[in-house]
Amino acid sequence: MHGGMIPLPRVATVRAMTLTDLFRLDGKVAVVTGASSGLGVAFAQGLAEAGADVVLGARRADRLTETAALVEAAGRRALCVETDVADPAACQRIIDLAMEEFGRVDVLVNNAGIGTAVPATRETVEQFTQVIDVNLNGCYWMAQACGRVMAPGSSIINISSVLGITTAGLPQAAYAASKAGLIGLTRDLAQQWTGRKGIRVNAIAPGFFASEMTEQYPPGYLESQQQRIPAGRKGDPRELAATVVFLASDAAGYITGQTLPVDGGMTIT
Repeated sequence: MHGGMIPLPRVATVRAMTLTDLFRLDGKVAVVTGASSGLGVAFAQGLAEAGADVVLGARRADRLTETAALVEAAGRRALCVETDVADPAACQRIIDLAMEEFGRVDVLVNNAGIGTAVPATRETVEQFTQVIDVNLNGCYWMAQACGRVMAPGSSIINISSVLGITTAGLPQAAYAASKAGLIGLTRDLAQQWTGRKGIRVNAIAPGFFASEMTEQYPPGYLESQQQRIPAGRKGDPRELAATVVFLASDAAGYITGQTLPVDGGMTIT
């Protein structure tokens, strides 16, 4: 142009990230153990709705297809892997397959767990050891496999329990010990990995939520415990899934090494 103004170059408009964007998991890959039933299903569905592809692990592989359908209905991809977390080789295998399929692992939800209600003087070595192997050791093997491949910004979420903090009137020594141990494991892994690897590690301590475990409680037990809950009710699995999504997302980027009770206030009474 002669004698006129020089036109400015066109600049592409970039939408500023909003606060709600911090809760999104688009482009991320999450691994959920114990994904064949109960809370694991809710976690997988919630993570998919937030934008993540989901790797589903459980011993009952035939039941994972139902969870996979929920993930795919949310528009995300699912990978089903038969996994017994008590076996370190199986834990390594699910992460290897996740890396082969998706090329990354950003979120681990250590949800697989079992419980017993056996009086301490009658609990066998096998019963106690099995609970510890799944609930505590299994979480460690899964975290270890993920810790080798996760990039900075990743998140590990261990599903502990209020029974790792308080008691609830049932003989659950193995279960309580495993869940209390998981809280200690969470703190130590956060200390080791957050600064050096950029991996956040947190735990959730659910109160009473409908699950296969609560179906095994004696008649009237849940009702008897409800008076300890200021919220006056048991939790909705979607409320717990929302907490998992929060801790998995960048919205919780400054939270690590913590155990968050999601219990309707039970642990304050």
